Amino acid sequence: MAPSVLAELFSIDRSTVCRALKNAAAAGRSRTSLRRVSRPLVVWDPRMLGYDFGGHHPLHPLRWELTWLLSRTLGVIDGFEVFAPGPADAQTLGLVHSAGYIDAVRRASRPGFPFSVGHGLGTPDNPIFPGMHDTAALIAGGSVAAARAIARGEVNRAVNFFGGLHHAMADHASGFCVYNDAALAIAALLQAGVRRVGYVDVDVHHGDGVQAAFYDDPRVLTVSIHQSPRSLFPGTGYPTESGGQGAAEGTSVNIALPAGTSDASWLRAFHAVVPGVVRAFRPEVLVTQHGADSHREDPLADLNLTVDGHRTSYLALRELAETATGGRWLALGGGGYSPVRVVPRSWTHLLAIVSGRDIDPSTPLPEGWLALAAAARPGIALPVDMSDGVPNPVTFQPWDGSIELPVDHAIRDTRNWIYPLHGLDAYDPRD
Repeated sequence: MAPSVLAELFSIDRSTVCRALKNAAAAGRSRTSLRRVSRPLVVWDPRMLGYDFGGHHPLHPLRWELTWLLSRTLGVIDGFEVFAPGPADAQTLGLVHSAGYIDAVRRASRPGFPFSVGHGLGTPDNPIFPGMHDTAALIAGGSVAAARAIARGEVNRAVNFFGGLHHAMADHASGFCVYNDAALAIAALLQAGVRRVGYVDVDVHHGDGVQAAFYDDPRVLTVSIHQSPRSLFPGTGYPTESGGQGAAEGTSVNIALPAGTSDASWLRAFHAVVPGVVRAFRPEVLVTQHGADSHREDPLADLNLTVDGHRTSYLALRELAETATGGRWLALGGGGYSPVRVVPRSWTHLLAIVSGRDIDPSTPLPEGWLALAAAARPGIALPVDMSDGVPNPVTFQPWDGSIELPVDHAIRDTRNWIYPLHGLDAYDPRD
């Protein structure tokens, strides 16, 4: 989409914006069915922007809209096959969610619905809105369709940055999440015959819904690196949460970081635990969740990462996918509540890295996109380029087995609980 078009979008109403975006998607080779393609897949349908809790809710669809527009303007989307999915049907949603819950979401989604239906719906975190079921099912359908395309060998890599709604449980909404598309995508992979799936969640909040869905399933490894549950929602994600008994023991991995953890310490913890345990598990597909709420400007959490730290983590996950799963990789979005300054840049880097068209962090932000962002959020100081001014890639001191930094206690706790269950040495940094 040309910058001149971007500059005009916020001078018209939101329905017109959605029509313009839909036309842009159609012009960008949008498809509703797939055959084997050489490019990775990106899920896009402007109807997903209807996942909108309204008011001053922290999860605002502007973050998705600005990500798409920035990615298109910088040419990142040119490296993808654009795919418009259908909504997940009741049978697909039932791979993770109860029939009673799906029915409750449907009933609460009716225009003007005034009654409480329970199941975590109608709360300040998860207010009901018209069309909630249809929009949430469409997001879930995107992640499931991408997973199935990978399972069938149609693509090796795919992204649904609308997805990553990792808090939703089998029978209730939680943490701004109605349907757990990440868990549904994993369930679809297993249903398609994938024998082992690795899931890595880098959102600042614990990936509790995905962990719960597969806690007793030895075919799924869930790894979550997050702010300590002692200081942040949802209050779970301790290293001792290590999977069900028997064959599933050790398939739940949690790295609980102290508040204030910065890029270098976060990367130290990630590399001290994640690659070793994922490779030991030997997954056939890697699913990753990329909440951008670990950023130092995020209003809902207390970690201290930068856009450059996010980018470096995406590079590490791409390398992990290449070495552990032969490149079979599904990347999802997640949290992130700085919708102008942080999320669009971080997720544009994610899209670029998945497509293999990495963006130089010093790349200036396009004038048309800046005009659009300024119109959307007047008074916010805008960044000037794709970096927070940190040297790239971000460097860190690898963990050497000692306890020198606050983050090293988290590393040691997780390795002590998990590594022996995978035949790894908790005290040997080479493992």
